[in-house]
Amino acid sequence: MNHQEDLTAYLSAFVAELTYSGVSEVVISPGSRSTPIALVMAEHPKLNLHIQVDERSAGFFGLGIAKASKKPVVLLCTSGTAAANYYPAIIEAKISRIPLIVLTADRPHELRDVGAPQAIDQIHLYSHHVKWFMEMSPPGGTDEMLRYARTVCARAAATAIQFPAGPVHLNFPIREPLIPALNEEMFQLQERNEGFVEVFQGKPSLSSETTERLLSMFSTIEDGVIVCGPIDDHSFTEAIIDLAEKLNYPILADPLSQLRSGNHKKDRVIDAYDTFLRVEEAKNYLTPKLIVRFGAMPVSKALTNFIRENRSATQIVIDGGNGWRDPLTVASQMVYCDETMFCKVLIERLKSRQYSDYLEKWLVVNELSKTHLHSINEIETLSEGKLFSLLAEVLPDSSTIFVGNSMPIRDLDTFFLNNGKEIKVMGNRGANGIDGVVSTALGVATVSQPLYLVLGDLTFFHDLNGLLSAKQNNLNITILLINNNGGGIFSFLPQANDPKHFELLFGTPLNVNFRHVVEMYGGTYVKIEDWEHFHQTFTSNLKQKGLKVMEIMTNRDKNLIEHRDLWNSVSREISVFLGTHENEN
Repeated sequence: MNHQEDLTAYLSAFVAELTYSGVSEVVISPGSRSTPIALVMAEHPKLNLHIQVDERSAGFFGLGIAKASKKPVVLLCTSGTAAANYYPAIIEAKISRIPLIVLTADRPHELRDVGAPQAIDQIHLYSHHVKWFMEMSPPGGTDEMLRYARTVCARAAATAIQFPAGPVHLNFPIREPLIPALNEEMFQLQERNEGFVEVFQGKPSLSSETTERLLSMFSTIEDGVIVCGPIDDHSFTEAIIDLAEKLNYPILADPLSQLRSGNHKKDRVIDAYDTFLRVEEAKNYLTPKLIVRFGAMPVSKALTNFIRENRSATQIVIDGGNGWRDPLTVASQMVYCDETMFCKVLIERLKSRQYSDYLEKWLVVNELSKTHLHSINEIETLSEGKLFSLLAEVLPDSSTIFVGNSMPIRDLDTFFLNNGKEIKVMGNRGANGIDGVVSTALGVATVSQPLYLVLGDLTFFHDLNGLLSAKQNNLNITILLINNNGGGIFSFLPQANDPKHFELLFGTPLNVNFRHVVEMYGGTYVKIEDWEHFHQTFTSNLKQKGLKVMEIMTNRDKNLIEHRDLWNSVSREISVFLGTHENEN
C-alpha cells in the first residue's frame, strides 16, 4: 500500500469504529492537518457533522450536545493553537462528567520542535483535565495497524462514557499528502470480524455489609435531610422521592437536581432553603443529625454554609462516579454506589417512618418563606428576581432552560420554585465559568426543544461567536438577556464595600448595543419595555423559529436592594414565628 492508501484504510477503520461505539455527532473546526480525518468522517453515512469555525465555541457546542444526549461527542481540529482553544470546554467536561472524544491533528514527529509552522507540544496538552490520553501511531495499512486503530477508538469511547464520564484525548500525527482516497469500499471494515473489542459497562453497587450499616443508621436517626445537588438521571428522580417518603426526610432540591419540576410528588421537596437558611434562628431550629448528599455541590451559598456548620451531624456522600465531592471536609462516609441503585436497595429494606416532627419543621418554614418570596411578583418595574419567579408560569411544558452562571443561576435557585411542568434545567456548573454558555446552550438545542437560555450581559458578551451556530445550523433558541450593564454578582460580594475602584475592576459596564450583533447573526431582537411587553413578546416568540433575543434592562443597585429587602422580610417573619412557637411550647 502507498501512503494515501494507508492513510485512508487507517482512518476509515477508526471512523467506522466510532459509529460502532455509539458515536453519531461530530463537531469539526476547519483546518489543514485534520483534512484527511474530516473528509473520511464526511463520507460516513452514520455521522452527523456540525461545522464550527471557532474552536473555543466548537468545544462548548460539542459539550452541549453531549450534555443533552448523554452520549460521547467527537471534537476534531487541526494542530497548533486550534487545539488549545478547546481547553475551557474540556475543563468543564471533566468536572461536569460529560463524555467528549477530542481528536487533534498534529505534525509528524520529525516536524516537532524544529521551528515548523503551526506546531506546538500537543502531548498531554490537556494534562489531568482528560481521563485518558493517547498519542496515536502514524497511519499504517497493515491488518495489525487497522486493528490497533479500531481498538484505540473503542477504548476511547468506552473510557469517555465510563463512570464518571468525561473527556478523552487522541492526538493524530499525520504526514503529507493529506488527501485520502475516498471510494465506495473505504468502509468495508464496518463489518465486524472476530476479535474486535466490545466494552461492557457496569455500575458500582453496595456490599451486604455496607447495606446493613446504612440500614441501621437510617432506621435510628429521625432528624435527617437529603441534599440533592446538580444531577441529571430521570430514574433517580422517582427513586429519591420514594426514599424520602420511606424515611420521612425533607429533600433540599437544587434547581439542577431536576426535582423542582415534573409530575412527581413534591410534598417533601424543599425549594426555598436558599432564603430561610440565611436566618440564624431558622438554622438553629432545623439542626440535623444526618445529612445525605447526592450529586455535585449545590448552587446555594446559604445551603453550603448550613452543611459546613453542621459538622457534628453524620454526613454521607453518595457518588456513583467514585469522586471526592467534599470541598467542605465534612463527610463522615463516602459511599461509591450508583445513586439510583442506592435508593432502591434501601427502599426495599427500610420500614416506613409514619410521622416526623423534624420534617414538619422544614415544611412549615419552607411554606412561610415561599409566601414572602411570591411578593417579588408585585414589583412593577423590570426585575431580575421577578423574571425567574415567572419562568415556571411562562415556560411551555416539556421545555428546557439553560441558565448562565453568576447571578442568573442563583436567582433561579431562589425564585424558581416547585411546579408541575416537565421543565429540564441545565447549566455549566463544573468550573462555574461564564465562557462558552451560548455555545453550550446551542449544542443542547440540537437535542432538546424548545430551549430557553437565560444569562447576563457579561456572559453573553463572552461568547458572542457562539451565535453563529444558530444561524449555520438553523437552531431554535429564545435567549432572555438580563442586562444590568456589568457584573451584577459583585454587588453582593465584600468588594462592593470599597466603591473607589469597584466599577473599574468589578462592575465593568460594557455599554454595548446587542441589537446589532443579534441581527448580524440573523436573529430577532426585542428590547423589553415592561412586563406586559415581556408577556406579549414571549408569547409571540413561541410561534417563531430561529434565534430570538429578548433583552431585559435592569439596575444592579436596585437589584441588590430588592434581594436584601426580601431576605430581611423573610428573616423577620421567621423570627416572629419561631419566637411565638417557642413561647407556646
